[in-house]
Amino acid sequence: MGIAPDVLIELYRVIYTIRRFEETVSEIFSRGRLPGFTHSYLGMEAVAAGFGWPLRSTDMMASTHRGHGHAIAKGLDPSKLMAELYGRATGICAGKGGSMHFADFSLGFLGGNGIVAGGMPMAVGAALGRKLDGTDDVVVAFTGEGGVNQGVFHESVNLAAIWRVPLIVVVENNQYTQYGPYGALTAGGNIAARARGYGLPEVEVDGQDVAAVYEVAGEAIRRARSGEGPSLIDVDTYRFRGHHEGEEAILGVNVYRPVEEIEEQRASRDPVELAREQAAAVGVTGGTLQAVEREVDSEVARAVEFAEASPDPEPQDALTHILAEA
Repeated sequence: MGIAPDVLIELYRVIYTIRRFEETVSEIFSRGRLPGFTHSYLGMEAVAAGFGWPLRSTDMMASTHRGHGHAIAKGLDPSKLMAELYGRATGICAGKGGSMHFADFSLGFLGGNGIVAGGMPMAVGAALGRKLDGTDDVVVAFTGEGGVNQGVFHESVNLAAIWRVPLIVVVENNQYTQYGPYGALTAGGNIAARARGYGLPEVEVDGQDVAAVYEVAGEAIRRARSGEGPSLIDVDTYRFRGHHEGEEAILGVNVYRPVEEIEEQRASRDPVELAREQAAAVGVTGGTLQAVEREVDSEVARAVEFAEASPDPEPQDALTHILAEA
């Protein structure tokens, strides 16, 4: 594995923060406290941690409709993020973005997107900008297995490869394209093999293994920073919740994937448990991880308190943030 204990501790902190944040969001949503839709990142935490935590604040990230984990890994404030989900004035986007459309340019977070693969062209443009500016900053673009079938995905990867921009495309293959298995909707089977069509390295990684993700991310970041061009990475992961919160109430349980499959994935491929085991293997004590968990639990609790106590936007606020200010 070759990852230092202190790095594994910090990766575990990110993974556990995402886990507790998303568990809390699911619980609050079930009580009708959050407006609109929200899409849980539970089960996929190691992907965001492995690719997001190594980034600089000046690096950029384009997210998806399932973006809370990406945002936390990029360093966004959980309290402001929670307030945004509540639609409160203290949220990252003053309550106007909600779960899918928040952004924080000060940290290079280009935002979520309700359109499948909608962040891809923005990421290519951002990466081209980094290259033209002469920096060695990189851009990470997340999409799902459903996104690889969108025309804009191919257009974006093609341009990124032609221009050799510092872009890292992370395909989070959580096995289900909304309500159907991706294999029934995606020809060819192997998403990583598509990289060959653009002259890019063919890379696959177990997305539940944060150490493996971190190492693959490190190589892709190195390539991008050194001017060797983009990478396309097929990440094998799994979502523990439905496509969106409240799905079971709408569709019922066990409609498009067996409950037994979800339980097996939780039992054998939980990224939180695997990260604990990896930390222990390099000498990190249980007490150290428990201390991290206590800190995170307090942070998430404060985030909820902050959001609950925050004011709603004023009616006149609907007229602000419409045009960019010079």
